[in-house]
Amino acid sequence: MTRVLLLGGTTEASQMARALAETGIDATFSYAGRTASPACQPLPVRIGGFGGVEGLIAYLREAAITHVIDATHPFAARMSRNAVEACAAVGIPLLAFERAPWTAAEGDDWRAVADITGAVAALPDEPARIFLAIGRQSIDAFAVRPQHDYLLRLVDPPDAVLPLPKATVVIAKGPFTLAGDLALMQAHGITHVVAKNAGGVGARAKLDAARALGVPVILIDRPVVSPRPVARTVEEVMTWLGHPARLGV
Repeated sequence: MTRVLLLGGTTEASQMARALAETGIDATFSYAGRTASPACQPLPVRIGGFGGVEGLIAYLREAAITHVIDATHPFAARMSRNAVEACAAVGIPLLAFERAPWTAAEGDDWRAVADITGAVAALPDEPARIFLAIGRQSIDAFAVRPQHDYLLRLVDPPDAVLPLPKATVVIAKGPFTLAGDLALMQAHGITHVVAKNAGGVGARAKLDAARALGVPVILIDRPVVSPRPVARTVEEVMTWLGHPARLGV
C-alpha cells in the first residue's frame, strides 16, 4: 500500500496535493508552520517541524510512509537535507518536486550571489531604495546597511520590531502580476531588487518589472542540497508513484 508524506508549502505542493487526493492515494501534507494562515489542502495536514533528522525518521516509521515527495521551497534547505538523510536511513524513496530556477533574459541586469551575506555585500554604499523580496527569515542580516530605505513584502505582519530603521512593509500573498509589481516599484522609487532564485511563475513578476524599469537585481543562488531525483511536473511525480493514469492533472 502506498502512503505518501508530502512536504509542502509551495504552489507545486498544492498542485501535488490535489492530484494525490483525486487519485485516492493515501497521503499527508506537512506544513512547516511558518505561515499564520496556510492554504487549505484536500489531504490530512500536519503542521510543524519533525525534530530534525531523528524525529523525521521516527515519523516515517510510525506513519508507515512508503514514499516522500519534497515540494518545499527551494530555499528550505534544512528540511530538504533532513529528508534526504532520513529517507536513506529508513530505506524509502524520495523525490523532489522542484520548480526550475529562473534564468536571465535579454535586458535583465542580474548579479548572482551565493547567499544572504553576499546579497548584503552587493548593496551600494550610498543610500538606495531596496525592494527586499526575500521573506522574513533573513531580514536581520541587512541591519548592517541601515542607510537604505527598504520595501518588504511579507505574507504575514512581522511579530517583532524590524531591525531596519527605514522600512516599509506590504502584506501580500502571490501570485503577483507584472502590472502590480511595476506599480509597486514605481510608487516606492525602487532602485535595486534583492530576491532569491526561487523559480516558478507566482513570484517572477518582480524580475520582469525590474527589467522593464531598468532596475538591477541581486539574485541569491539556491542552497546546495544532497543529490536526489528531481521532477518538474505533477505528471512526472505520479509516474514515479506508479500512477501514470493520472496524467493530465
